[in-house]
Amino acid sequence: MTRTLTPPPPTRRATERTAPLSNGLKQRHLSMIALGGVIGAGLFVGSGAGIAAAGPSIVLAYAVSGVLVMFVMRMLGEMSAANPASGSFSVHADRALGPWAGFTAGWMFWILLVVGVAVEAIGAAHILQGWFPGTPAWLWVLLLMALFCGANLAAVSSFGELEFWFAALKIGAIALFLVLGALAVAGVLPGGSPGTTHLLHDGGFLPTGMGGLLVGLLTSVVAYGGLETVTIAAAESQDPARGVAKAVRTTMWRIGVVYVGSMLVIVTLVPWHDKAITEEGPYAAVLDRLGVPGGGQIMNVVVLVALLSAMNANIYGSSRMAYSLVARGQGPRALAKVSGRVPRRAVLASCAFGFFAVLLSLWWPTTVFAWLLNMVGAAVLVVWGFIAASQLRLRRRLEREAPEKLTVRMWGFPYLTWVTLAGVAGTLALMTLDAGTRVQLYFTGGLALALAVTGRLRERRTPTDG
Repeated sequence: MTRTLTPPPPTRRATERTAPLSNGLKQRHLSMIALGGVIGAGLFVGSGAGIAAAGPSIVLAYAVSGVLVMFVMRMLGEMSAANPASGSFSVHADRALGPWAGFTAGWMFWILLVVGVAVEAIGAAHILQGWFPGTPAWLWVLLLMALFCGANLAAVSSFGELEFWFAALKIGAIALFLVLGALAVAGVLPGGSPGTTHLLHDGGFLPTGMGGLLVGLLTSVVAYGGLETVTIAAAESQDPARGVAKAVRTTMWRIGVVYVGSMLVIVTLVPWHDKAITEEGPYAAVLDRLGVPGGGQIMNVVVLVALLSAMNANIYGSSRMAYSLVARGQGPRALAKVSGRVPRRAVLASCAFGFFAVLLSLWWPTTVFAWLLNMVGAAVLVVWGFIAASQLRLRRRLEREAPEKLTVRMWGFPYLTWVTLAGVAGTLALMTLDAGTRVQLYFTGGLALALAVTGRLRERRTPTDG
């Protein structure tokens, strides 16, 4: 159940009026979800396009966007530790800015996640199809959707266990990669270290100029998306406030080591313009350069695990977000039914939309499905904007009404919160400079506007309880 700072107001603002969800997630589940959540397919595969566009300056791009996401997670951690809720930032936006804001942020995130489920299912199916030639991709998609839908229909501990082991595999893989990379850079492994040749002298640190850095920055922002799920999961843990606080406090070193460290290793060992970076993937390119037998297939296994982990987490996150929204009267009430302390109808609805998006990719890959992808292209930035704006208001309210709940505090409040908002706005503005990202910005803006208008109209029609 969502906790409130003050007695319920006359409207149904941020109040989940349904059966309570489970608290079956343990601290070890939350810790691994937080650790594994930062290691996704966007890092293993998507970073290749960023390196090819930005060159060695991709390290700077990931560092800058990493600082931004650290601020966002710190703000979200502050609000979620004080008031854990299955709707996370949607609930916080509802309380801070009004039901229309919670509606907009929540449904935008839901669309982002279910479209992500489709993209991940398609990517995993292509890998499996390569291992089992002659099998249709749609069969693998169907099997994977059934597997993870079933896991999320069961007790929440099933989701937690799957993510625990997925995260353990990803963490093990990235740790091994970083160790091998560090040894290679130090010249310990056969082949020797190229020193700073690729990093500074192969066209310079900024070989493609500010335009390339911009593409790298946008690529890195997308790769960081999904960290928010841990604050959604915290609401179903045994100690929500402690769990989310611990997860958020480890964000800084995870971002520095995993993202920035990985990019530094890659662009130091492999020329940034090497075609293998985009064709094989940056991590596979490094393993091949180091002479690791079957490096490409090893990374295929790791990428598959990352895709499956993301599918599982996105089905979970989208179902809980939908549950929270409908429980607050901001969606079809039929989805609010809870059985076995699991919102099974919300799980089914999220899986159904995800599978439908897969069908759209088969029927209309260059039109309808492309529109869906464009609509969620900048969605994570919109969500981050709502998080920062909500924290600006809720922090003052917490200080007045319940200062003891401020177990996690945003650094340098309110200045760094304003810096974060400026960073989000600046990134959105930069998207207008590139033709491809400009289209994404327009589609995402159209979706956000449509949701905001719908939410505002629903807010005006919602009767008061008093």
